[in-house]
Amino acid sequence: MAELIAAPTRITAAGNKPKLIDEYVGRVNSATSAVSIAHMRSPEGWEEPAQTPEFDEYTVVLRGALRVATGQGDLMVRAGQAVRVRAGERVRYSTPENGGAEYIAVCLPAFSPATVHRDAN
Repeated sequence: MAELIAAPTRITAAGNKPKLIDEYVGRVNSATSAVSIAHMRSPEGWEEPAQTPEFDEYTVVLRGALRVATGQGDLMVRAGQAVRVRAGERVRYSTPENGGAEYIAVCLPAFSPATVHRDAN
């Protein structure tokens, strides 16, 4: 049976500046551990600590640009583009350009603070 998800839950974000995370599907809003789907809005100059998650993360940028820094180099993912970061890959996300970014993040399995493995700083 189809299940309506009437509204997201606002999640507290990691990073140096306030970032809005609205989780539609995931451990918090829908008690779903298989996948998480969240709408993100981060300001220009936002960055978070590097992480080595146990989940694959797919990100579709809707507006602005998201910097994705990995051991293989940096990618600038712009509106209309997407990126996949595989489980076990060290990554650091940021939005260095004017206006920040708006994007959708999908994590398989669902995002969890226990499995994201963020660096201390």
